[in-house]
Amino acid sequence: MAAKKKIGPLDIYALLPKTNCGKCEPGVCMAFAARLAERTISLEECPPLWEKGQEANLKKLQEMLKPPVKEVKIGDIKVGGQLVVRRHEYRYFNPVPLALTLEDTLSEVDLLKRIKKVEEYGYSYIGKTLRLDMLAPRYVSGDPSKFEATVRKASLTKFPLVLWCTDPGVMEKAVSLVKDRRPLLYAATKENWKEMGELALKYQCPLALYSPFDLKTLKSMAKTMMNWGLQDLLLDPGAGFGEMLKETVNCFTVLRNTAIRGEDPEVGFPLIASVARVWEDGGRKPEELAWEETALATILMVRYADLIILKSEEIWTWLPLIILRENIYTDPRKPVSVEPGMRAIGEVNENSPVMVTSNFALTYFTVASDIENSKVPSYLIVVDTGGLSVESSIAGRKMTAQTIADAIKASNVKEKVKHRKVILPGMAARYKGELEELLGFEWEVMIGPRDSSGIPKFLAEHWK
Repeated sequence: MAAKKKIGPLDIYALLPKTNCGKCEPGVCMAFAARLAERTISLEECPPLWEKGQEANLKKLQEMLKPPVKEVKIGDIKVGGQLVVRRHEYRYFNPVPLALTLEDTLSEVDLLKRIKKVEEYGYSYIGKTLRLDMLAPRYVSGDPSKFEATVRKASLTKFPLVLWCTDPGVMEKAVSLVKDRRPLLYAATKENWKEMGELALKYQCPLALYSPFDLKTLKSMAKTMMNWGLQDLLLDPGAGFGEMLKETVNCFTVLRNTAIRGEDPEVGFPLIASVARVWEDGGRKPEELAWEETALATILMVRYADLIILKSEEIWTWLPLIILRENIYTDPRKPVSVEPGMRAIGEVNENSPVMVTSNFALTYFTVASDIENSKVPSYLIVVDTGGLSVESSIAGRKMTAQTIADAIKASNVKEKVKHRKVILPGMAARYKGELEELLGFEWEVMIGPRDSSGIPKFLAEHWK
């Protein structure tokens, strides 16, 4: 299934001012065109392009670079903007935001506890802190004043908001409170689409369209909204587990494939997975529903969801989602790496061990964490392996005795410690003799554990 033709630098360069004025970060127009084709720079960063006389070319470039799935801004978060169906064809943009519902039936104490839990949650993963992203006040009480109060509490946070309410009258009171935050109005249905569309136009907010397992109605609503002038839309084709799982995945897949092929502009919008709906299947154990919600969210994160709305507040349900998201939304063309060089882990001194690892980010942060766990402050020399792990870099000759020796010499670690011992990863044991020779037999090369989890025990036994 072919995606739209990929735009090349020459296609873009033909429409640039070609002044090489140096006002952009690359400095010259051809390099700017290449960065635009790679989507690592924006048209706004070319000042001459926005000057009088360039209007026609600017319009052509905007149309040329427009992604098949529109990028929509909710608060300060962007969703959608996808160019391809499969990540390995290029890469995905705008990691899926995760929103947590705030039912207006919660007591004030429970509501504040739920908000606080989202605010304080963070999981450290290869140098980043992964978090939830949005709050979704939900109207379920039937009492507009309770929904309004819930929206007011949510608005005290910095999180972008999804206002989940299908009553236009109740929605208008809520959106008027937070219109400056540009919340997502969720959702227009076949019963309320006219009133919700008018609200989105009046308050200039993005609007979600919800038509469960009925793509014909969903497309019809999208077409109507576009004719009204609404361009910031999101589509929710419905989400269900069990017997509805196959249909759920099918709807998401059909919408995304159609959008990327550019065959149907009515479906070229980000997709919402409102997996919190599995909780509407009452009479079952909460842990079963939480598991189903997480499983469904995981499936739909892989199958093209651009925004996911959750209900479970259990940490074990959030963790697999934020880890999966981090792995899907990295650039597959670039290994996740850290800068090579020497790091000091803890309060090092002249007697601290000197250890070696690769600059693959996951390896580096794992080794650094294991050194911290050992309670032995150490120097860690990070060899430039092109972002490959120790085992892969040895197999691919990215980590050799020579590259390790060069890294040790470049670090000037001999000025930091009075001993002359360096600890290699166990997988690099074959380099011991060659490395000692390259270092002029000044250093004793010790062989550490094959797995970094063995570092605490190794240091306890061998570093006295």
